[in-house]
Amino acid sequence: MLDTRPLLEVTNFPKVNRSKLERLQVNLGYLCNLSCVHCHVNAGPRRTELMDRETIDLVLEFLEVHGVRELDLTGGAPEMNPHFEYLVAEARKLGVNVMDRCNLTILLEPGYENTAAFLANQGVEITASLPCYAEQNVDKQRGKGVYQDSITALKMLNELGYGKADSHLNLNLVFNPSGLSLPPPQMALKADYQRELKSRHGVEFDELFVITNMPISRFGSMLLSKGQFHEYMTLLKDNYDAENLPTLMCRSLVSVDWQGHVYDCDFNQMLHIPMISTDKELTHLRDLITLDVNGRPVAIADHCYGCTAGQGSSCGGALE
Repeated sequence: MLDTRPLLEVTNFPKVNRSKLERLQVNLGYLCNLSCVHCHVNAGPRRTELMDRETIDLVLEFLEVHGVRELDLTGGAPEMNPHFEYLVAEARKLGVNVMDRCNLTILLEPGYENTAAFLANQGVEITASLPCYAEQNVDKQRGKGVYQDSITALKMLNELGYGKADSHLNLNLVFNPSGLSLPPPQMALKADYQRELKSRHGVEFDELFVITNMPISRFGSMLLSKGQFHEYMTLLKDNYDAENLPTLMCRSLVSVDWQGHVYDCDFNQMLHIPMISTDKELTHLRDLITLDVNGRPVAIADHCYGCTAGQGSSCGGALE
């Protein structure tokens, strides 16, 4: 796979400092039942990297010591980690809000038939990838048959109470563009999703998050192979908006990889750009147990323009 990091390291992106830590985003491993074109993690069925129980216990200790109340679980398919349910249940006992970044289709895989009910019983917030409300576009990005499986999973979640107006079970969807473009306005696209999914399938959900594709990993490699990398970077830089700087996710989030190493964001994790908030070349979560990173600098590179272009982008959707 072609690596974009050498093209991103030299940057004129403005300096960013951390604020109060509010969210711990934990990558439980790169194993996934899908291999999506836009995946910046390069996850897939043949990946073997999975967070072990010792590191998961360290995650729980960190949450308790620092009083962090948001745990954001990602992958791969985070549910495929054998300690997934243990982590979720223990975090909920601490009063932590847990978000599961679910690809939906995993809920239909053999061995995971009870996962949706477990998530509902634990009150877990689900943020699910559905890059379009049209079948052809979804299957093009994620594989043949993925759209129909996703709709089946969404209906199952609705039956459990997810996405319902009178329910505490939040169901969010995620949109990624399929090509060299920025996402459309989030609120307008949300209305389109709600109308189309309701009329076509009777599916309901709470929020839509639109996320800009980052010029890294699988998507970045595709840009390089097609000679479109510099064109895409020009698009990001031409649409830079400084007003998005105060709400960048890297200011209030720490990203943890499957081995327990920490980064300023999920994208830096995939580029192997370590935190510079400590004096260590590669910082581990155990190093942060007794350290307050508030006010410390964030490691930046040219891909950061992806988070500040247009309406802005974060793991929670548009910044505006």
